Amino acid sequence: MFNPHYTISPKLLGNVKRISTLIFELNGKNFSKVILAELEKKAREISAHASTSIEGNPLPLAEVRKILKIHPKYIRDSEREVLNYNSALVSLHERAKKKNMSFGLPLILDMQKTVTKGLLPAFRNGKMRKEPVFVNDPKSRKTVYWPPDHQDVPALLKELLAFTNRNTTILDPLIIAGIFHKQFVIIHPFMDGNGRTVRLATKVLLAGVGLDTFNLFSFENYYHQNVSDYFKHVGVIGNYYDIFENVDFTPWLEYFTDGMIDELLRVSKILQTASIRPETILQPHHQSILDSIKKKGFITDKMYSTLTKRAKPTRNQDFNKLIDLSLIERLGKGKATIYKRKEP
Repeated sequence: MFNPHYTISPKLLGNVKRISTLIFELNGKNFSKVILAELEKKAREISAHASTSIEGNPLPLAEVRKILKIHPKYIRDSEREVLNYNSALVSLHERAKKKNMSFGLPLILDMQKTVTKGLLPAFRNGKMRKEPVFVNDPKSRKTVYWPPDHQDVPALLKELLAFTNRNTTILDPLIIAGIFHKQFVIIHPFMDGNGRTVRLATKVLLAGVGLDTFNLFSFENYYHQNVSDYFKHVGVIGNYYDIFENVDFTPWLEYFTDGMIDELLRVSKILQTASIRPETILQPHHQSILDSIKKKGFITDKMYSTLTKRAKPTRNQDFNKLIDLSLIERLGKGKATIYKRKEP
C-alpha cells in the first residue's frame, strides 16, 4: 500500500493557510463574464506553452497563441503538442463545469491519449508502458533515474489512485494533489506524455480546494519559470527499488504550494487591473439599481423607471451591463421579470 512520507512543516502549513485565504478572497468577488472569458483564453495559451515547453517544445508563446487561434491544417509535431494540450484543457474544463468527471484510471489514460495523439503509435496512446524506461538529466544527458519495471506499473498506479480517492475527505486537497503529482512522476507509467498528463491531472485535483475559477490559472507557468528547479523538486535520483521507501515529499510540497501562491497572486493582480477598465466602471444610474436591490431585495424595470429618466431600451442596457459584470441576475420573463443581486 502506498504510504507517502511527508511532514507538515511550518512553511507548508503557512502556505496552505495563505492559499486558503487567497482562494476565499477570489471566490468572494464577482467578475465580468467578458473578463473571465478573456482570462480563460489567455490561461490556456500560457498553460499549453508552459507545459509543452517544459518537455522541450521550442515554440515561443507568440507562436503558440497564433497556432491556437488559426488551428493550421498541416502541422509539425511541436504544433500538434500544443494543440493536443489545449484540447485536453478545453475538454477537462467542460467536464468540470458539467460535473462529469470521476478521477480514476480511465481519466488518466484519456488525458495521456489526448496529449500524445498523432505523436505516438496508436498502440501506445492511452496505454501504460510495456517496456523499461530511464530518465536523463536535461543538462548532462546522463541517466539519473531508473523507474519501476513495467510489470509493476499497473499495481503502483492503482495504489496511487486508491490513496488519492481514499483521502479525498481526509487530507487537504493541496497535499493530495502535490503527492499525486510527484508519485506519478516517480512511477512514470507511460512511454511519453507523463509530464503533460500529470500536470493536467493536478489541475483536476486542485479543483478540490474550492477554486471555482481554476480554469483561469496556469500553474504550469510557475514550473516553466525555472525548469531545472521543477525537475529537481519533482524528480528523484537512483533506482526506484532502492529509494522508493525513503522518498520525502515535504520539500516538493513546499515548492508545489509556493507555485500555487505565486499563480494566485499573479491572477489576482490581473483580475484587479481588468476590473477597473472603462467598460467595467459603474455609473450613478447603475449604482441606483444596486442600492435599490440592497434595500428591497429586488428591482423591476418599472421600479427602475421611477429612479431615472432613461428610456426603456437604455434601461435594458443598464440591466444587461450589471448582468455581464455578474453583479445581478435576471429572474422570470416578461412583466414578471425581476432583478436580484447575484451571489458569489
